[in-house]
This record gives sequence, structure tokens and C-alpha cells, in this order.
Amino acid sequence: MERVIFLPVPDVENDIEMNTNTCEQPLRVTTDTGKSAKGDQWPRKIRLGRVTVTVYRRRTPGGNFGYMVANYGNGERRLDSYATETEAIEAANHLARQLSQRDVIAASMTREQSVEYAAAMQTLQPLGISLTAAASTIAEAVKFSGDLSGIVAATKFCRQRKKQITNRPVADVVAELLKVKEFRGASTRYLQDLRLRLGRFVAAVQKDICNVTTKDIQEWLDSRKLSAQTYENNRRVLNLLFEFAKTRGYAADNPVQTVERVKVRKNGDVLIFTPAEITKLLTAASREFLPCLAIAAFAGLRSAEIERQDWKDIDLIGRHIIVRAGDAKTASRRIIPIQDNLAAWLAPYSGSVGKVWTRKHDAFYDAEQKTAKSSGLKWKKNALRHSYTSYRLAQTQNVGQVALECGTSQQVIFKYYRELVKPADAQLWFNVTPESQANVIVLVK
Repeated sequence: MERVIFLPVPDVENDIEMNTNTCEQPLRVTTDTGKSAKGDQWPRKIRLGRVTVTVYRRRTPGGNFGYMVANYGNGERRLDSYATETEAIEAANHLARQLSQRDVIAASMTREQSVEYAAAMQTLQPLGISLTAAASTIAEAVKFSGDLSGIVAATKFCRQRKKQITNRPVADVVAELLKVKEFRGASTRYLQDLRLRLGRFVAAVQKDICNVTTKDIQEWLDSRKLSAQTYENNRRVLNLLFEFAKTRGYAADNPVQTVERVKVRKNGDVLIFTPAEITKLLTAASREFLPCLAIAAFAGLRSAEIERQDWKDIDLIGRHIIVRAGDAKTASRRIIPIQDNLAAWLAPYSGSVGKVWTRKHDAFYDAEQKTAKSSGLKWKKNALRHSYTSYRLAQTQNVGQVALECGTSQQVIFKYYRELVKPADAQLWFNVTPESQANVIVLVK
């Protein structure tokens, strides 16, 4: 049975000797003197072409003989031990043939191959690894991984798995993330968005975060049948969560990295409602939802801003709405004028206190869909804000003013809303009032 011993032994000159013969020559067994080996003359040398492999004999502590072959196959000297002389000689013969074949290849190397060899040696030198050892290890690893990229992936996986991981439920990690974000001064709007999106994920995936897989996340996102933009928004928030977990030792890696990306279509058509359509929606809206609908249509607030809006910031006497920085998407305070028709819609709610919308986000979405269904229309996402921006720009012809009121840039206003509707359409839009519903002219497309 062959075994390899890495023991310090006295250096023996000419363990491998380079001669001028070729590898096709037959093997010869000689002694240190170069004469053919006879009897008990040791060490023995196996010669083939330019290669010489030395075989040693030593007496073991038990009084028997043991045999060792000097092996430089990996670039460093080691002694391979064998129980019998026959096994040692056969092993030396095999090694000599391997080394001789290697010499032939080296002698026929092209300039490009020589340069590649030198570059490989320079890369390995700082690591203290020989080229032969590196090549042998990689060749063995590829047998299992299939290719070089598989080796890298397996190495990363192994390194990640060796990290000390603390098991924590997804819900606990989400709670910790929110506390950290709040402590660092994140805006109210941003925190609410995180709570909303991550809260749904927590309800669906109830396990330790270190055990959540890419498959779990992909299936959850797919099951919700989200639009491309909403899908990417949720993916972004989940990526934040798992990066947080990874840096704090709750997860070995971030499974969101391999979750499918979807392309979000840019520069699509801006959808708006007509004066006739907004009249139908307002007529069908519940008392609870009507002020939200009117504020979106005639003041241009985003739905998320309306959900955070307080009645104290709606001044019906001064005729303006204040959107506070903590409630705005852009984290910037802005003041929006209340048009005459909006004042009429909000008049019945004068003196109200607390939030304009007192229920949760999902209920807001449900109210949109219910109102649209009752009116016989299909709900158009973000169309209320788009409508206000389009009609307001047609009314004022002032890009800068409309940008300030909407909390966006002049570039966005100019690019998406310029000349979308005519001034006459704007006049109809801002004349939609509770008293005029029966007299509104229905526009036919």
C-alpha cells in the first residue's frame, strides 16, 4: 500500500539528474556511481532520457526494510514510502516516465506559451504555491465543479457557509432594520414604504432569514402579479433587507442577487382622466374616499402623500395645502393652491381633524378599484396626478410653477406634460364642482 511521508530528510544530491538522452530511451536502474545496480547497492536510480529518479532503502524501527522514492513531481521534494522494493521500483519507473514526458513538452514550448508560464508563476509567487501544485489542484476541482466558474462559486459558497450565522426570524430582522433606519433619520414616508413592503413579505415568509432562498423570494414576487415597476420596487427593498442581514451575521449571503430582474418600460404614454370621467368617479366615491379623490385630481398630491396628509394642513380659508417634508416623496416641503372647485368638494369636511385617510394602504387601493367599478370606468394608475399636472400646465402655461406645486423637476414637466391637453380642456377640468355635476358636458373621444 502506498503512503506519502512529508518528513525532513538529509538532502541527497542528484535526486533528479538531467541528462542529454531522450525520453524514448529504455529505463535503467543504476547506483550513485552510474553503474548498473547489483545486489544490495543503494540508493538506486531510475533513469529515462534526461530524468533520474532516486529510490532509497532504510531500516524501519521494527528491523525491516522500507523504501522511499524521491518525488519532485509537484515542484518540491517529498519522499513517497513503499513496503517492498518491487513497489518502490515500479513507482519510480512511473514517475520517471511522467517527468520525462513533461520535459519534452517544456522543450517544445512556443514564445507565447513561455510568456503564459511566466505570468502564471508571477501570479502564484505571492501565494507561495507552485504552478504544478496549482494546476493539479484545479484539475481535480474541475472534475467536481465542471468548469472554472464552478470552482469560484463553490469557493465563495464554502467561505460564506463557514461564517458564524445567528439564527433570527425574518420578522425580527425587519424590525431591527426599521429601528436602525429610524435612528439614522430616515423620512417618515421612506419608513412607511419599508414597513408596507417588508410587512407583506414577513407575513408570507415565516422562517429564519438565513434559510430564505432565492426560490422563496422569486415565488413570492411572482405570486403577487405585480407591474414591472412595482416588482422592481419590492425587489429593491428585499435586497436592502438581505444586505442588512448579511452584514450583521444573520444570513450567509444575499439570495435576492439571483432573483430575476424585469425591465421597466420608460417614457410610456401618460394616462389621464377626462372631465367627464372625473365627474363619474367623484359621483361614485364614498364619503370617506371622496376628499382623497378630489385632492389628487385638483391638487396633484401623490396617493402616498394623501395617505399621510392631515386635515390641519388643509387650509380652506387661506386656500392652500401644505405637504410637509416628512410626508413628501422628495422630502421637500411645498405649498399647493386650492382651486375653487376643490374648495367646493372639501367644504363639507371643514373642521375635520386627524388624517384625511384613516385606514391602511391596502384599503386605499381597494377604494380606488371600488370607485372605478361603481362608475363604470377602469382605474388608471397615477392618472389623477397626471391629470392635475397636465390640466394645470395648460391652464397656467408656467412649467416652473407647476413643477413646484407637484414636487418634481421642470425637466419632467416639460418632457411628459407639455401640450398634452388644451387650455379649453383645463377650464372644463377645474370647473367640475358638486353643484355642476348634472351640467358637465360629456366629452366624446
